[in-house]
Amino acid sequence: MCGIAGLVDNNVNLSQNLKVLSKMSKTLKSRGPDEDGIYIDHNTALIHRRLVVIDKLRGRQPMIYIHKKEKYVIVYNGELYNTEELRNDLKSKGYTFSGHSDTEVVLKSYVEYGKDCVHRFNGIFAFAVYETRSKRIFLCRDKVGVKPLFYSVFKNGIVFGSEIKALLASGRVKPVIDVEGLNEIFFLGPARTPGNGIFKNVNELLPGECATYEKGKLEKIRYFKLQAREHTDTPAQTVEKVRYLLTDAVEKQLVTDVPLCFFLSGGLDSSIIVQTASNYYKRNNKPQAVTYSVEYKDNMKYFEKSLFQPTADVDFINLMVNSANTIHNEVILDNVDLAQALYDSVIARDLPGYVDVDSSLLLFCKEIKKNYTVALSGECADELFGGYPWYHNKTILFQDNFPWSTTQEIRRSILKKGALPKGEEYVREKYLQTVNSTDKLSTDSKQNSRMREMFMLNYYWFMQCLLERKDRCSMYSGLEVRVPFCDYRLVEYSYNMPWELKAYNNREKGIVRKAFEGILPREIVWRKKSPYPKTHNPMYMKICTEKVLDILKKKTALNELLDENGIKQIMQHPDDIVAPWYGQLMKAPQILAYIIELDYWFEKYNVNIE
Repeated sequence: MCGIAGLVDNNVNLSQNLKVLSKMSKTLKSRGPDEDGIYIDHNTALIHRRLVVIDKLRGRQPMIYIHKKEKYVIVYNGELYNTEELRNDLKSKGYTFSGHSDTEVVLKSYVEYGKDCVHRFNGIFAFAVYETRSKRIFLCRDKVGVKPLFYSVFKNGIVFGSEIKALLASGRVKPVIDVEGLNEIFFLGPARTPGNGIFKNVNELLPGECATYEKGKLEKIRYFKLQAREHTDTPAQTVEKVRYLLTDAVEKQLVTDVPLCFFLSGGLDSSIIVQTASNYYKRNNKPQAVTYSVEYKDNMKYFEKSLFQPTADVDFINLMVNSANTIHNEVILDNVDLAQALYDSVIARDLPGYVDVDSSLLLFCKEIKKNYTVALSGECADELFGGYPWYHNKTILFQDNFPWSTTQEIRRSILKKGALPKGEEYVREKYLQTVNSTDKLSTDSKQNSRMREMFMLNYYWFMQCLLERKDRCSMYSGLEVRVPFCDYRLVEYSYNMPWELKAYNNREKGIVRKAFEGILPREIVWRKKSPYPKTHNPMYMKICTEKVLDILKKKTALNELLDENGIKQIMQHPDDIVAPWYGQLMKAPQILAYIIELDYWFEKYNVNIE
């Protein structure tokens, strides 16, 4: 994985503006600490920061290829999982290759097929191709949206990059937010409306979207969308297909020229990946798999069972370590460090985010990076296969709102009276846009119709929030994390699977459990879902409370919006919060942590409200 950026400014000779291009490049150094490169053609520049994973010598970027008197230049961030298949296709058409990098395959696929090349790719990526004669730039983001690509069109050109900080460094984008941005932060955050970059005039290509910038105009195309189709496989065939697709996705993602390891929580999803990889290694006489888990200092002292977290992870982790014969490492995080890392996680995201769920992952990845460059993780199974409680509780399921944030009361309580008066309407509008765009079949039952809506809500909102978290918090330390459950083939298959099959045996992710029965230990297969581990130590609440009290003493633009009494109510009565701020984990300590991140973001990014 890498970091990419680019700038077109028709009023500037960029070869005389290297200082700005260098500044943009430096913002992405954590994504690509190994190499950097800049290509300049008068008023167009492409920037690349490289994390070396495959073909160190011949995978350097920006990569140039000349074909039929046209020069093509690519900057690419990602991994293709069908590289060999595509390379063989291109060889049959007369193309030759100087190395084995997927970058070269992407570039020559574009040369051969133009923008239609995107339909052939199975992977996680964002890239830009510049054609020097036509001055055309082609931008593309992967089908599922695992890798980011932000952009901003201005009067004289366009600027784009893997992270918002690269756009800000260009000087063409100002750190300004308006009412829309404030509504995003206070009423939807840490989620974002698909394509919304929060800062004014900052956008992001949607999952499965590509664009062409030519002669001052940006034209976007949605090349991949979820479409409703009849599921014709029998239950037995469905079980077999899920097993095949998941196994194939994992095995395809084991290709690397650098050390690779695995996240292991003891839950179903990470256990499937670890066991599948371990079995593959054994068949191919490769070394033992190496696994990592995360825990918090003194956490078991304060652990309490809940609907969302019924069991602790440690016993299940040990069970999987023995089953898959892995070399296991446990990373134990300190609560003081966890709170301090909130600041770094804001810089990683360029926005306030998923608070300690972010900062813990950031610290976890930082530790793993000491020995590994690539890891596999089990994100997104819950969104695709109905893993969350809101899929199974009919009261929540048929509520006409976002299931992970069913009410805005707690959000409204931290704002001064009269602030952002249309926040609730804004949320409602975004919810309806997603629901109303859901593709369905006329034969769908009421339940399956709602399940399609729920799939789309989770896919474009909750899942994207988690993928953003995974990308930024891992790449902040130059660690590439791959997510096999995000294979687009699995996404399509799952979308069209009837709920009675998906929830096989009336269990969350039931079809996945059935598919790996006999492959994983039974205790893992039928273990009740448990979310990403969070701290239960009251020290964390104490630290966050003290930091927020200090924030409330300051005179800032943010404090003009915040209601001190409402925030102190949360501090004094943390157990009164019934519905979390967001998802399953953001309760009192995390709401305070979100305020800490907001304050730091306003200050660090010099955010102005318009």
